[in-house]
Amino acid sequence: MPRVWEVPVHDSTRVRDARVAAEGAATLAGLDEPRTAAAALVATELATNLLKHADGGQVLIDVVPPPAVCDEWERAPTVQIVAVDHGPGMADVAAARRDGFSTTRSLGAGLGTCGRVADEFHLHSAPGRGTVALARLGPAAKHAGAEHPRQPDTAVRAGGINVPYAGAEYSGDAWDWVRSGERLTLMMADGLGHGREAAHASSAAVRALHRFAHLTPAELLRQFDAALRGTRGAAVAVAQLDLRTGRLCFAGIGNIGARLREGDTWRHLLSRPGIVGVHRPTTLPETHTDWGPDRLLVLHSDGLPSRWAPPSGPGPRVADPAVTAAVTVRDASSSARPVRDDTAVAVLAPAPPECP
Repeated sequence: MPRVWEVPVHDSTRVRDARVAAEGAATLAGLDEPRTAAAALVATELATNLLKHADGGQVLIDVVPPPAVCDEWERAPTVQIVAVDHGPGMADVAAARRDGFSTTRSLGAGLGTCGRVADEFHLHSAPGRGTVALARLGPAAKHAGAEHPRQPDTAVRAGGINVPYAGAEYSGDAWDWVRSGERLTLMMADGLGHGREAAHASSAAVRALHRFAHLTPAELLRQFDAALRGTRGAAVAVAQLDLRTGRLCFAGIGNIGARLREGDTWRHLLSRPGIVGVHRPTTLPETHTDWGPDRLLVLHSDGLPSRWAPPSGPGPRVADPAVTAAVTVRDASSSARPVRDDTAVAVLAPAPPECP
């Protein structure tokens, strides 16, 4: 079962906790000593920034697949470190990334350092709403730019975040993506309840996804139902993009939320009532629609409030998908609205022009 770290940072003692969590994630991902040290440095800098600039926030650390959706050779585990706050935000994000820029009379090297040592570093901020900083660190060979058999050949990226309930060691939610030939599949699973047993159910769905990646969404859900027998069961939704035809197919069982942005409008993609592994509906209809550069798909567990507002403006189309997921969670939560369950959000988005 995947370990997830959620570190609330409201005083200096939690900076160490964020560093230790990053080291634990690096060990889980199999990173070597220099890359582990780099992950610890990034977590320390981001946690420190939360105290300096936002009066606190949270650091989320997870081991995730890379966002560039490729074949299995490119799926080296990656440590993802996300800092989220509801602080004043930044008026000039580009300036904040430059060395020497500071609003607190410090050296102003923190964000620049994160950008240099991480494989990817993204920053999103909105004045009055807060900031999301996200870093990913993979194996040393990847960081050094070693050549691979081939580069990703899709103009699509996938990413997400996972927030365990009440700082638990395991989240009962899980998301993952897999590619089989021209089929790219994104899955969200929410094990019933939360904690270790819920994580056992959602992890079984992840394993089945990789085993049956060649199947359609409805066929996958039938395989998930068999794989989750003997567990608590889970709500599961599957979105599959045919890279050859540009068609998106969706099917789900249970209360996984799915919203698709088409141009400037959003619409819900509906799942069937039921519990995968416990009670599967007899029929599993699939929703089919076109995919294009103006599309954005958000899958989420029921830890997200039912009345959450989808991300607006042009930002989601060009942001890293995990940043979009983190902004969604940030804007749907606050200290006045505490999370009452595990919360996971996964996003499928067109890659920006500079990405393959």
